[in-house]
Amino acid sequence: MRFTTVLKALVGCGEAAPEDAWFEEESQVIVVAVRLRGRARRRCGVCGRRCPRFDAGDGRRRWRHLDAAGLKLFLEADAPRVSCTRHGVVVAAVPWARHGAGHTRDFDQQVAWLATECSKSATAQLMRVAWRTVGAILTRYRRDADVGIDRLAGLRRIGVDEISYRKGQKYMTVVVDHDTRHVVWMADGHGKEVLRRFFDALGEQRAHRLTHISADGAEWIADVVAERAPNAIRAMDPFHVVAWATDALDEERRASWNRARRQAADPDLARRLKHSRHALWKNPEDLTERQSAKLAWIAANDPRLHRAYLLKEGLRMVYRIAKAEGMAAAVAALDRWLAWAQRCRIPAFLDLRRKIKRHREAITAAIAEQLSNGLIESTNTKTRLIIRRGFGFRTADAVIALVMLTLGGNRPTLPRRQLT
Repeated sequence: MRFTTVLKALVGCGEAAPEDAWFEEESQVIVVAVRLRGRARRRCGVCGRRCPRFDAGDGRRRWRHLDAAGLKLFLEADAPRVSCTRHGVVVAAVPWARHGAGHTRDFDQQVAWLATECSKSATAQLMRVAWRTVGAILTRYRRDADVGIDRLAGLRRIGVDEISYRKGQKYMTVVVDHDTRHVVWMADGHGKEVLRRFFDALGEQRAHRLTHISADGAEWIADVVAERAPNAIRAMDPFHVVAWATDALDEERRASWNRARRQAADPDLARRLKHSRHALWKNPEDLTERQSAKLAWIAANDPRLHRAYLLKEGLRMVYRIAKAEGMAAAVAALDRWLAWAQRCRIPAFLDLRRKIKRHREAITAAIAEQLSNGLIESTNTKTRLIIRRGFGFRTADAVIALVMLTLGGNRPTLPRRQLT
């Protein structure tokens, strides 16, 4: 086998002809000198158009390539500049690396694959690059991978939510496709203006083709959906509706505890009410024997708090009826619950009743279509795992790039390997 054949295999780019190779003992690196073949020469580094040569630039340049035999490998070639009619004087394109990058495409691809499979620190250590370099590679790899891909094409049913990715009220807005189960859009920040940017990217015609949008009760989501997607049915996530009831129950539990502290002669009563939260929150079928006894004690000693517990379970039962008996039975059960809540004389549940009446159309839509934000909550959990696995990210761009590569339906593969 000829030595040039070995070099060609190391380079892995058909448009690069290897000329020489040497080992630099002082820095312990292998360098392969390459030159561009005729058809790849004198192209704009930005748009790839054929352009006249401008000058020799800064001379020869090196790009970090995949390691060989445990040693760093660099490709070295001339880096002339060309004069592009659209982009001006720029460094000529090379087929083995992205414009402006100091690493080859194969190197970027392997870093991207490792980052989706293991921690960012492990990726940095294995590939022998800086921590921040991994984030920069992910950002440019994702940008290049998205060329020619329209993630917003064919959207009909979507879910919208926000996720905190750093301390200090740092949020991102996430949009998922219920049909493909992929993340289709993410952006730094939350609120009306951020969500409007999604609809700007989607376009008016495609926004009018949306049929269902699941979300929590955030008013900023409801307002923008009504404004930009008038044909879509907004579906209120069932988990958040039941969570509202749980919050109302906990508010009443604290009120009962405070009443017992002020009025009851027995201090043990207040203490037992204070520590009843888990028994009140838990689903009846999951209660332990001790927690069941605690509920029976609450029913005997604080009927008002027990009534609040039954109201929470009654709202949860609406969704169980929907699965077992269908839409009509669930709507009737919801109406009965609203009438019950109106008579309960518990301030927290009176407020909850008003909130549910305000979102009643979205709640019944979720029941009818069996839509929830379970998929997007799962996405948020995986996003937090990605952030934790990377031991934190300094910028939202790096988080978004890694989440889109991992959960966007276009996961990177290892370079030069056939999918099995």
